[in-house]
Amino acid sequence: MGLIKRSGIFVLFILSLAVMTACANEHTQNEDTKSAAAPAAEESAEEKIPAAARTVEEMAEQKAGTLVEEHMDPELETLQSWDRQQYLDFIQETFEPIAEEELQTYFSENKSLSSEEVYDYLVHTLGSGNYKKYYEELASYDHGFRMPELPDGEDEVTTKEKKVNALVLLDASGSMKEALEGKTKMDLAKAAIEGFVEQIPKEANVSLISYGHVGTEANSDQAKSCAAVETVYPLAAYQKGNFTNSLRSFEASGWTPLAGAIQKAGEILQAYPSEEYYNQVYIVSDGVETCNGDPVAAAKELQNQNIKAKVNIIGFNVDNEGQQQLKQVADSGGGEYVTVDNPAELEVEMTKKWQPTLGQIWWTQGVTLNETVEAMERMNDIYNPLYFASESEMNRIKHAIRFLSNEELISVEVKAEVNELADSLYDLRKEHFSALKETKEAEREQAHEEITKKVEEWRKQWQ
Repeated sequence: MGLIKRSGIFVLFILSLAVMTACANEHTQNEDTKSAAAPAAEESAEEKIPAAARTVEEMAEQKAGTLVEEHMDPELETLQSWDRQQYLDFIQETFEPIAEEELQTYFSENKSLSSEEVYDYLVHTLGSGNYKKYYEELASYDHGFRMPELPDGEDEVTTKEKKVNALVLLDASGSMKEALEGKTKMDLAKAAIEGFVEQIPKEANVSLISYGHVGTEANSDQAKSCAAVETVYPLAAYQKGNFTNSLRSFEASGWTPLAGAIQKAGEILQAYPSEEYYNQVYIVSDGVETCNGDPVAAAKELQNQNIKAKVNIIGFNVDNEGQQQLKQVADSGGGEYVTVDNPAELEVEMTKKWQPTLGQIWWTQGVTLNETVEAMERMNDIYNPLYFASESEMNRIKHAIRFLSNEELISVEVKAEVNELADSLYDLRKEHFSALKETKEAEREQAHEEITKKVEEWRKQWQ
């Protein structure tokens, strides 16, 4: 009897273990099932297609569709009309077959999408990634037109009848015989001066004064060389042949009577008061005064007299001492000083520093034709890629809609709704981009008109 009892207890114990083991196995199996299901749920969440942009601001931030990014050069869809065939060939021969295969696969597995979801997927795969770059450039477009400096004080323009007198003083001292890049400094200076006076307005008078062109640099020749200040081209309208002959009539030779040359210019200009004439003196020199004169005082005197002539100087390959003195001369004469070390700099500075000063009334312009064309070309280089990117995206989406409909992967109703949505957002882009372009062009035209009008009024005032 006791044995039977013990046997029954043992059996109950075994049964309890079996039940516990079964429960444990079931719990483990449930955990494994949950773990296996988790990645599937995550994968499903990852496959959720993001909503496509519905505003221009959102479209401007839109990234390229997955298929576009993987298979298309971003510059291809923005090609101008004359290169457009490259894009069309690529789309028909390469891109559309890839896109159709992707569409077939996806919509075969997702047959109950709404029209909104269909459109979202099409933008997600076929959308353009070019909007941001070109939209930002269009929004920040600057025509680049600027109002030129228009002198309005007595110091620069004082009467409507003002005429221009330009006196060129050329240093013909012995140091100008030195060679520079295969030519003498004198020859280089003469060539630059001739190029300068050729561009003087025909209404202006010009004169050429040489100084230091007699004798040698020897002490015995100092007196006669320092007295050598000669008007080789009297103040008159520019005549090319006569002026060229005047330049050829002397060579570099002796000392440097700079003060005497400035005083000579003052004597010539005495008959031309500043009330009626715009008097300018232009000096090309390679060194300091060597004839015991005071060129600083002489230049200041031109400003103090009723001629109020400005003294502008280009120091040609000048040492430090020479630069200091020549700058003082220009400062006291109310003009500008610049130093150059080679022929190229000499030519550039004569154009940059002297021509605008001499001819500003005649040469000052508003917006030039070149500036206008350049501004228009920059606008086209921004707007056209933006336009074609939008057009290209639209055509890719339209093709996809037709394909899905033909393959019966979307219903007739969904087709119509997606087409309508695609059309409305394309029109939104097109109208906004076009309006922004028109605004920028209107700003450009307004600036052009305002600048041109103001310059013309200024020129009429002083001519």
